[in-house]
Amino acid sequence: MSAPEKIIPTVKKNTILLMLEKGERLDGRKLDEIRKIKIETDVIGNAEGSAIVHLGNTIVIAGVKLNIVTPYADAPNQGVQIVNAELIPLASPVFEPGPPGEDDVELSRVIDRALRSVKAIDLDKLVIIPGKKVWAVYIDIYALNHSGNLIDASMLASIAALLTAKKPKIELVNDQIKKLDEREKLPITDIPVTVTFAKIGDKLVVDPEYEEELIMDARLTFGITSNGNICALQKGLCGTFKPSLILEALEIARKVADEYRNYIKSFIQI
Repeated sequence: MSAPEKIIPTVKKNTILLMLEKGERLDGRKLDEIRKIKIETDVIGNAEGSAIVHLGNTIVIAGVKLNIVTPYADAPNQGVQIVNAELIPLASPVFEPGPPGEDDVELSRVIDRALRSVKAIDLDKLVIIPGKKVWAVYIDIYALNHSGNLIDASMLASIAALLTAKKPKIELVNDQIKKLDEREKLPITDIPVTVTFAKIGDKLVVDPEYEEELIMDARLTFGITSNGNICALQKGLCGTFKPSLILEALEIARKVADEYRNYIKSFIQI
């Protein structure tokens, strides 16, 4: 069975467009204003770290699992980082059961790239026996309710889960690995976040709601590090961005990134 079409009534679309011309949005926000955020951690008992994020009505849960594995041949002295995202029908009727679709793959790649490019997880410190055994960090993301901007919600959940994750300390006896009861935090070096925009006509809106996403011409996501540098960039759909609009978006993105990080710090002791 095919997924329901992503459509929006013409009357509502016209209403959104008219409001945007006046600098207003359906939910009362300004064009550069994000929705309210709530973060809960340690919500999955059998995960080393976990978090559930409410970004407005969008809900995403992320869990971190740790396993001892053989390192990749091309990175024998580094730990392993793997991000997996699943968009399930529970979150929205537009998602179908089955193997990962394009949206799932894009979401996981954006999160992975934002983390990896800035080395948010210090993979060098996850080596147990060089060339033989390392820690693998698995970040699993599940959308529970899709009300727009799954990328930013997923990034927030992933970072919150990583910041609360703890791994067992290791003792080596004749190259035999023994996990101790004592635990320690993961080596997190930065707190990158993503900031997503919808381009609707000639207007930019940050943290788009689902109905705004239905009528957007293009989507632009920045990965922003703690010091304001770009660590990832992702464009979606066929619409184009003038250079001046990209620069405008980047200026807003840096401010919003600080807001996101302040939310994280208000819910998690770092």
